[in-house]
Amino acid sequence: MESLDRITFNPDIMGGKPCIRGLRVTVGTIVGLIASGHDRKDVLERYPYLEAEDIDQALAYAAWRAEEIDVPLVHS
Repeated sequence: MESLDRITFNPDIMGGKPCIRGLRVTVGTIVGLIASGHDRKDVLERYPYLEAEDIDQALAYAAWRAEEIDVPLVHS
C-alpha cells in the first residue's frame, strides 16, 4: 500500500478521527463531499489550505479501511 503520510491521528484533534495533515478536516469530510457529488476543484475551493494530494490520500485511506473492516449487511 502507498504511504499515507498526510493522514494523521491525534486524540486532541477531532476526537482522534483520521484527519488531513493534523488539520481539523477529517477524512470523512473529504470522502463525504466527493461521494455527494462535489468535485475535487470544489473541495479545494471550500478548503483552500488543502492540496490535491490530500484528497487522493483521503480517498485511498477510506478505500483501504473499507477493505479492512467487514461490516455485516442486514438483508430485508
